[in-house]
Amino acid sequence: MKYAITTLGCKVNQFETQAMETMLLAHGHSPAGAHDADAVIVNSCAVTAESGRKTRQALRRLMAEHPGAVAAVCGCFSQIEPEAAAALGAAVVFGSGDRAGFVAAVEKAVAEHGSARSVDDPFRRMTFEPLPAGALEGRTRAYLKIEDGCDNFCAYCVIPYARGRVRSMPLDMLRAEAARLQDEGFREIIVTGIEISSYGKDFRDGTALADALCAAAESAPRARIRIGSMEPTVVTAEFCRRLQAAGNICPHFHLSLQSGCDKTLKAMGRKYGTARFLEAVSALRDAFPGCALTADLITGFPGETEADFDATMALVRRVGFAEMHVFPYSVRPGTRAAQMPEQLTHAVKNARAARAQAAAEEMQLQYLDAQAGRTLPVLFETEQPDGRWQGHSANYCEVLTPGQSLHGIMKNVQITAREGKKLVGIIV
Repeated sequence: MKYAITTLGCKVNQFETQAMETMLLAHGHSPAGAHDADAVIVNSCAVTAESGRKTRQALRRLMAEHPGAVAAVCGCFSQIEPEAAAALGAAVVFGSGDRAGFVAAVEKAVAEHGSARSVDDPFRRMTFEPLPAGALEGRTRAYLKIEDGCDNFCAYCVIPYARGRVRSMPLDMLRAEAARLQDEGFREIIVTGIEISSYGKDFRDGTALADALCAAAESAPRARIRIGSMEPTVVTAEFCRRLQAAGNICPHFHLSLQSGCDKTLKAMGRKYGTARFLEAVSALRDAFPGCALTADLITGFPGETEADFDATMALVRRVGFAEMHVFPYSVRPGTRAAQMPEQLTHAVKNARAARAQAAAEEMQLQYLDAQAGRTLPVLFETEQPDGRWQGHSANYCEVLTPGQSLHGIMKNVQITAREGKKLVGIIV
């Protein structure tokens, strides 16, 4: 069987697509060419209404490119809207769980020209679903999903209804997977999950995210550990002390900010205020001087005034993020925020997003300029057309340097200049 896959959404979806491809390859299947797929697969996203539109668009495109192929959809969109997924022409419709079952259903549908549908109640999922961690051939960095589900129920978010409650990978399994990835030659392990800050909550024995990160770092001492998006509530001085002591945690921390205004954070249902967020920032910078802090930001949430947005921008500039992901608020049917009064116009939301993005790019360039003269460990990934090699530093800057056959190799690079949004340096 030849297959074509498109992935939408977060790093967890990317991990799960990689896991499904690993299963497909193990079963003797192979990626399709331009127009010869037997099965087309969309791993869907539902975090915003726009994500649903992109899912529909992606499936229609794949079906047009591969006429006659079995169409299959899995993920958060089909979990929440299975009828809509089936109406697009998908013969196989699964939700956000049972990836092995989904792969088997696709194989059967291709062999028998049949169909299958399996969408469960995510709140009945009680255990973590183990999937093969790693990356496809040629990759230098591997994902390790340690948690699924979310208990936060933020006003704008539908993901708990798509993923269910928090379920964590057992620590012994986590240690074994991290060690295996290191033994397979990966030099960086990206620890991800739907809401990793809640890791261990379901164990009810005090196990927390710091335990998971330290276990991964200890089990894979020759790899560096990069952390996925965190809630600021988990970041304390003790948390930072433990990560610093591990020795191989990347000094790059992505904090889920969403707003820099206390009134807006409360309306969003977030479980912290700006003071707590700034405490987390201070703790990280004390433990990891010069670290890269990145964040997500939503502009134009219902009821956000100009004064509220100004407060957000003041906090953003006070922190000085290395990078921000800025999103104008998108109404997601089925969430509390969709029913809130004082919905703002697209023009207002987009104008604020543009202002925030301009500030984000200014801060990013300032952070990159500050790297000049520093020596950064860089994991090289791809050779560029001009013969230089590109990789990511531990603090997640893209770095270019001359060299030969550097794929998958870690080198210390002295940074000499900035070239657009990339750094340039020489191996030392």
